Amino acid sequence: METKGKKIDRREFLRRIGAGAAVTSAAVLAGCGGKNTPVLGGQPVQGEVPTDRMTYRTNPKTGERVSLLGYGCMRWPTLGGEDGADELDQETINRLVDYAIGHGVNYFDTSPAYCKGRSERATGIALSRYPREKYFIATKLSNFAPSTWSREASMAMYRNSMKELQVNYLDYYLLHGIGMGGDGMGAFRSRYEENGMLDFLLAEREAGRIRNLGFSYHGDIRVFDYLLSQHDRYKWDFVQIQLNYVDWKHAKEVNARNTDAEYLYGELAKRGIPAVIMEPLLGGRLSNVHDHIAAKLRQRRPEASVASWAFRFAGSFPGVLTVLSGMTYMEHLQDNLRTYSPLEELTDDDKAFLEETAQALLRYPTIPCNDCKYCMPCPYGLDIPGILLHFNKCINEGNMPSSSQDANYRRARRIFLVGYDRSVPRLRQADHCIGCGQCNPHCPQGIDIPRQMQRIDRFVEDLKQGRVF
Repeated sequence: METKGKKIDRREFLRRIGAGAAVTSAAVLAGCGGKNTPVLGGQPVQGEVPTDRMTYRTNPKTGERVSLLGYGCMRWPTLGGEDGADELDQETINRLVDYAIGHGVNYFDTSPAYCKGRSERATGIALSRYPREKYFIATKLSNFAPSTWSREASMAMYRNSMKELQVNYLDYYLLHGIGMGGDGMGAFRSRYEENGMLDFLLAEREAGRIRNLGFSYHGDIRVFDYLLSQHDRYKWDFVQIQLNYVDWKHAKEVNARNTDAEYLYGELAKRGIPAVIMEPLLGGRLSNVHDHIAAKLRQRRPEASVASWAFRFAGSFPGVLTVLSGMTYMEHLQDNLRTYSPLEELTDDDKAFLEETAQALLRYPTIPCNDCKYCMPCPYGLDIPGILLHFNKCINEGNMPSSSQDANYRRARRIFLVGYDRSVPRLRQADHCIGCGQCNPHCPQGIDIPRQMQRIDRFVEDLKQGRVF
């Protein structure tokens, strides 16, 4: 094995995978997903991380054992600072991959769109130091922009993924973001059917260069139902869906465009199609819940993190092949490894408890931003995810000044305004939004971003003027 041309011998490899404590400080890392990467809900990690107890699920097509914890590569760490803000920290990425593989993780999910186009290359560098049979690579045809819908542009993206990942076949390949945007069905036909691209990918699967073909679903249920109705024709090997204990029954309460995960999973299970799970933490919100909700979760399971409840929920369904987590920090990786090494499936009482928790969370609504950055760059320079995530953070931490009559108003007002200026440079704040709407079609969560920018801007101005709510 090699790191930037340097061979790793067995002793060095074992030292690295056992030396997690030396690289657990989240303070020294900054992820390409931003500084608001999901946290552990304030719960300290407990005990050793097992190296040989990972839970695996069997791919019904290939018989291969896939780790229930999948590594999402959308939020690789960056070097940080003004000069290295967007440059990925390859040495730290290599350490995270070494630790993950050393503790049983074998599924890595990336895309040409992640980390401003840098994720595939960084992932390829880290994984290419291992024998090819040691890991499964999932990547995507992320041809979101109409300029990339042509057959030639799409094929170039597909072939470039293999080049960047340093492989000659892909274990899992996805049509990315199916159902995203206003006309989900029309976009699907233009991106994949009318240009013959889907027929090309089916032929690539037949030739063995794609071993499993699927799609990731975002939003328009007509497209999801249509693609499953065509299962005899396309023979989907897997489908990636958003599933967590809030979206299971309450997806539309979070976002009117979404469909309950209970329906999505049920339709896949009927057909025997394995599910790959994204957003098990609902964009980090299920690891950073309101204090009184976190207290109830910890009371029920004192040794566990808040986030572990969401991962146990997602992993407790037998039709789930793997659960993705974008782990920028070693502490997140270690916590998730504990949850799945091995998985302790939820009881019926646990599921009822989480349903009560979901209902409580919905009484404290946040904006459903998961920091994917598909809305970026803004042509007017706004830091859209930074604005939305600061707003959500203040709600989750109880620092939302709701009335000047509240005893906590002054403190919460100061925390919100000072934190806003620290999180988002003033020239990139919500007051600079002109409402052009270029961001909206790219948001997988269907957020009306200009409307939220106007709402937050009015809120900030009221706070600055000390107006009574």
